Amino acid sequence: MAKVIQLVGFKVDREFFGVPISMVKEIVRLPEITPVPDTPEFVEGVINLRGKIVPVIDMRKRLNAPSADYGRASRVLILELGGKIVGLIVDSASEILKISDEAVEPPPELVSSIGGDYITGVGKLNDKLIVMLDLTKLMSVEEIKRFDSMKKLRQGEGKALGEGGKAIEGGT
Repeated sequence: MAKVIQLVGFKVDREFFGVPISMVKEIVRLPEITPVPDTPEFVEGVINLRGKIVPVIDMRKRLNAPSADYGRASRVLILELGGKIVGLIVDSASEILKISDEAVEPPPELVSSIGGDYITGVGKLNDKLIVMLDLTKLMSVEEIKRFDSMKKLRQGEGKALGEGGKAIEGGT
């Protein structure tokens, strides 16, 4: 008997993606985002989620999709990656997708050979193809650690940064 995989489905540009439901803590409407200087281009900034500062990544930028304005359907997937809470801005989020493991194929060789090692497979669901992502590979450990230090700076726990990004003792 085939095993059923449960994914949270979302759309970026014209592509459908899925991540394991166990990684997703919640899905929220797009709140106000506070930009944070000296972060990678795909990091939009941070949000305040019920008193917690959460770094937010624009999946369009992270996946090199064409840029577009956020719409009414835009959502933030709140995930736990490497023990850290991170938000992903997506064009829209769908219901829970249930895909038989028999309907999942490994990523095409061409895709995995050009740096798509974060693609774990392609699932077939009705007339759609769902690209399944391993977000821990899409977001490296170094990036997750950098998000954590960004969060501490935003909360005033860290040291101020001077010219060249070096820490300055004592603040300003």
